[in-house]
Amino acid sequence: MRVAIAGGHGQIALVIEHLLSDAGHDAVGIIRNPDHAADLVAAGATPLVLDLEQIDAATLADELDGVDAVVFAAGGGPSSGAARKLTVDRDAAVLLADAAERQGIDRYVMISALATDDHDPDSDDVFQVYLKAKSQADADLRSRSLEWTVIRPGGLTNDPPTGLVSVAESTGPGRIPRADVAAVVVEVLLHRRAVRSQFELISGATPIGEALPG
Repeated sequence: MRVAIAGGHGQIALVIEHLLSDAGHDAVGIIRNPDHAADLVAAGATPLVLDLEQIDAATLADELDGVDAVVFAAGGGPSSGAARKLTVDRDAAVLLADAAERQGIDRYVMISALATDDHDPDSDDVFQVYLKAKSQADADLRSRSLEWTVIRPGGLTNDPPTGLVSVAESTGPGRIPRADVAAVVVEVLLHRRAVRSQFELISGATPIGEALPG
């Protein structure tokens, strides 16, 4: 399988790339900064340098030739303002779906966030705008005929992976290592789990393979 990961230099994305490469699959990491390319190569991925805020769907579709699945792991970053929450966390996710449809790529895995639908739609607070952007991107993806999966992890940590998670429509508050989120992404990709399914994800007591919807 050849998988393109938007936000390919992110912490979760780099683990996804390692896991895919170790399993004998091809990972393509979409990055904006060419200085990050060496880190992707070290993770076993092929860098694809382009700016999702500047490219159109047709051009992006051409760049995705030969790709079997896409993962959206990009974000405006914790230091970005409200505007980039919309142009990256929402608009770039929609752009990737548009490009996937143009290229005939059916599989799309979205890394979203816990409780995004609980945002205040009238707030200008940056975090509320972030939640709104994620919620709107998720809704757009759910409206498509793609084989989508929306994963909404809780608070992210850099703790070692446990392989034990809790999966539910609503888990309540919780945290989870980034490496476990990456493992869930790879599980749903390689084994076609949780197709057309949305769920929240935090650390728990159930092995990943048992916790995920079929």
